[in-house]
Amino acid sequence: MMTNRNEHPLSKVPEITLTFWIIKVAATTLGETGGDWVTMSLDLGYLIGCAIFAALFIALVAGQVKAKRFHPVLYWATIVGTTTLGTTLADFADRSVGLGYPGGAAIVATLLVASLAVWYRSEGNVSVRHVDTARVEWFYWCTILFSQTLGTALGDWTAGSDRGGLGLGYENGALIFGAGLAVVAALYFFTRVSRTALFWAAFVLTRPLGATLGDFLDKPLAQGGLNMSRLYASAALLVFMALCMMLLPQRAATRDAGR
Repeated sequence: MMTNRNEHPLSKVPEITLTFWIIKVAATTLGETGGDWVTMSLDLGYLIGCAIFAALFIALVAGQVKAKRFHPVLYWATIVGTTTLGTTLADFADRSVGLGYPGGAAIVATLLVASLAVWYRSEGNVSVRHVDTARVEWFYWCTILFSQTLGTALGDWTAGSDRGGLGLGYENGALIFGAGLAVVAALYFFTRVSRTALFWAAFVLTRPLGATLGDFLDKPLAQGGLNMSRLYASAALLVFMALCMMLLPQRAATRDAGR
């Protein structure tokens, strides 16, 4: 039975603050290093990796939907679940299926737009302040997953020189997506552009930034990376996220009309 909105004065996702974005970038970077550790370092391959992370994603979203209120650990675990699955799905499409970075990015971008459109048609808005019923939560998490997958494809397309990539390198890729986030921040502080639109723009841009940073950490020196162990990089990111959640408490977003 569908939950009535009036039973939840608070959303089941966190308030959008600087802390949110700091943890979000760390989570997306962890998705890159963690996903690559399973598929590459453990040599399980992209197909098996997709199956593992899809099962994890479904279990975490089901737990999030079942929860009665916002739980930071569960929420961020689910975000990490979307980043690892998004990384593996993008790599599977780009490399195993052979779509290449432009083709993979185009398909996932279409899926992301379609997800937002269906969500808007069903609910009348796509504001994260209204993530408080089971149906809206599934819309939210599917949209998050598509944005994470798109971010991986965009990050690889920008940095890589194979499979139709632009070959700009990981450092330049991080600068490009960082500049995009700076533009979004400026629009937030100095204009009246829809906060909901800016949120989704920033959410999409932080994923390729995280993907690029993850690649920068674990790729070989010859490819412009730092050649860190994917396992150690992932562990360090987990510790960083845990410290952020302990030292920078988050509260649930309150529902309002939004813009």
